[in-house]
Amino acid sequence: MSEKLKVGIVGGTGMVGQRFMQLLDGHPWFEVTSISASKNSAGKTYEESVQGRWKLETPIPEQVKGIIVQDASEVEQVAAEVDFVFCAVDMKKNEIQALEEAYAKTGTPVISNNSAHRWTPDVPMVIPEINPGHIDVIAAQRKRLGTTTGFIAVKPNCSIQSYVPALHALLDCKPTQVVASTYQAISGAGKNFTDWPDMLDNVIPYIGGEEEKSEQEPLRIWGSVVNGEIVKAESPLITTQCIRVPVTDGHLATVFASFENKPSKDEILDRWRQFKGRPQELNLPSAPKQFITYFEEENRPQTKLDRDIERGMGVSVGRLREDSLYDYKFVGLSHNTLRGAAGGAVLIAELLKAEGYIQAK
Repeated sequence: MSEKLKVGIVGGTGMVGQRFMQLLDGHPWFEVTSISASKNSAGKTYEESVQGRWKLETPIPEQVKGIIVQDASEVEQVAAEVDFVFCAVDMKKNEIQALEEAYAKTGTPVISNNSAHRWTPDVPMVIPEINPGHIDVIAAQRKRLGTTTGFIAVKPNCSIQSYVPALHALLDCKPTQVVASTYQAISGAGKNFTDWPDMLDNVIPYIGGEEEKSEQEPLRIWGSVVNGEIVKAESPLITTQCIRVPVTDGHLATVFASFENKPSKDEILDRWRQFKGRPQELNLPSAPKQFITYFEEENRPQTKLDRDIERGMGVSVGRLREDSLYDYKFVGLSHNTLRGAAGGAVLIAELLKAEGYIQAK
């Protein structure tokens, strides 16, 4: 690629927006040229707008420090300066839906980190290794929105990334029932321990909305494209509990699963180790070389030790064993703000660029 695509970050001052700045610093295909946020941040440099609020251990990338933050609601102005945008705003659902559609209608692709459009029938919700074919619905969405180049694509909830890939590798064995408990880091709430001292030495057995997302979103991921819409799968039956734990980053899941065609343990391990998806075939810049890594040690994966595997874009699995009530049980782990949030969105954008959906204006 002779010139990098110009990227706008809509909602660039929050934790996920900050992750986008970090991940896109030096990216071979994309360059952040525009940052927008609320009216309160508009007019300031990016460095000024996040002063005292920068949550990452790495410093603010030099390339974005001096960019003047724009008002995200000034859609035409922001869209005119970029080839596509990542969206990570903190607004009400209906406001996010309207904002993202407004950007798409300008002819600007929108890669959303928000949940607002996850159930819009013609908006693909993508884990690139698992359901890249869902981007086919973009043609129908463009027709609905009245644009030839704009569209919205979304990433799924961070909680499902720790166990859906492991199950997907076994999908043709027809999983019938899944029980998953997720132990989720505080960065999933956009916080660190300075912001949320009450989480020290504490566990909160409730995260609003997470259990419904964790049970239903995998079925949409495994759904089918029918007449320009995504129709969710009917199985497996999934039930979950989602728990907030005193960890900075990383969502860990304990999983129980039964299958219509029960595989052997060796077959499961082989499938996990051999699994590759479209990002690996295309050698996308952010794609992990090994998507699923299995640990033989009984005490792995561990959140602190293993969340950064494959630059935080890989998924770790361990403790596979037969169960007395279900066929098998295992533990999964993913990095919630990398694979589960900003990194997952960057990988979606890379897939869409490689497949011809995102181009220079």
